[in-house]
Amino acid sequence: MSKARAGVLAVLIGMAAIGALHHEESTGTRSASLTGQSGDSASKQLTGSTVERFAHFTAEHRTSPEVGRLGRRGGEPIIIAHRGASAFRPEHTLLAYTVAISMGADYIEPDLVSTKDHVLVARHENELSATTDVARHPEFADRRTSKTINGIRHTGWFTEDFTLAELRTLRARERFPTQRRGNTAYDGMERIPTLDEIVQLAQNHGVGVYAETKFPTYFASIGLPLEEPLLETFRKYGWDDERDPVFIQSFETGNLKRLHPLTRLRLIQFIGANGAPYDHVRAGDPTTYDDMVTPEGLREIAKYADGIGVVTKRIGPRDPGGFESRPVSPAALVRNAQREGLLVHATTVRKLAVRLRADLRGDSSGGRADEEVRKWLRRLYRLNLDGVIADDPGMARAVRDRFRTEG
Repeated sequence: MSKARAGVLAVLIGMAAIGALHHEESTGTRSASLTGQSGDSASKQLTGSTVERFAHFTAEHRTSPEVGRLGRRGGEPIIIAHRGASAFRPEHTLLAYTVAISMGADYIEPDLVSTKDHVLVARHENELSATTDVARHPEFADRRTSKTINGIRHTGWFTEDFTLAELRTLRARERFPTQRRGNTAYDGMERIPTLDEIVQLAQNHGVGVYAETKFPTYFASIGLPLEEPLLETFRKYGWDDERDPVFIQSFETGNLKRLHPLTRLRLIQFIGANGAPYDHVRAGDPTTYDDMVTPEGLREIAKYADGIGVVTKRIGPRDPGGFESRPVSPAALVRNAQREGLLVHATTVRKLAVRLRADLRGDSSGGRADEEVRKWLRRLYRLNLDGVIADDPGMARAVRDRFRTEG
């Protein structure tokens, strides 16, 4: 059997397993009949035939054409797939996004960085060692270097030193191979996807895109600003209005303020657990994330953004061994933000037991870990959030649907 055919077979088997895993949780998720593609075929430009290659959704299983309105107060919270279904497939690959769609995600979340030729691609950071096989390519050995990004020194290979054509020769791999051993079966099958491909995939399947601009200050400093190609791509596919299923998010503030007068797409200010936005640090602005969650800080955010993305350390269960003090209680933070007209999204509910809060952490194996994640999600939904970002979108959707039914 060829490597390509074996890869496709592995995807099909994996998809069947995921469907079985979530069937008992809810019957409301989309059909899990997506067929993954291996290697080059999954990363070719997506056309109308993508629907046939990736899925056969029935009309009733498609996300509504009004998906752009999901996440507004008065509706049910949206499910945002963290880097795709990253609990099940290597993050930021078309395969991970496709699996997320099959599990019922309303939005898929790409983190965006730039190539040397100013093409936006999906990686959690611009350093490639942890998520690709770049170290195995002797032709790129001389590209290994050290850079300071957002005040931290990194050594490795960086997207901005590669053209898109060069990046296409690399293959994605699982970032956490010891914790997500099952994901390593898909190492080497996928290329790094472009924002164009992600938007086409989303539109073909009736879901939205929740895009994060990574290190916008850094990329602007090297002549590769992220904002222009980001808006250009969305406009090319007809997305340029607040009713369209797009969110643009950032942990920094300056790029969102620059985007505000340029687009009607919805902007989300992410709020870290501690510290301050990097652009504040670089400019000597003393405003911290703690300041930004006060009523005054939220009022300021509402001048340029449509919502906030709040890390779960601020609104999830308290961890006795970690983040002890909160300037604002979870319920008050959500209530104050929504009073200012801001959407509130929680990030990130991770399936890995080691990522759970200490007072919910249990046995890292099997159903016990799944139950801990369900507890986590139920607590978040009780806060009346507008959306949840999760690496297991199937579970996030199942718990949301059950919570709504029981509610």
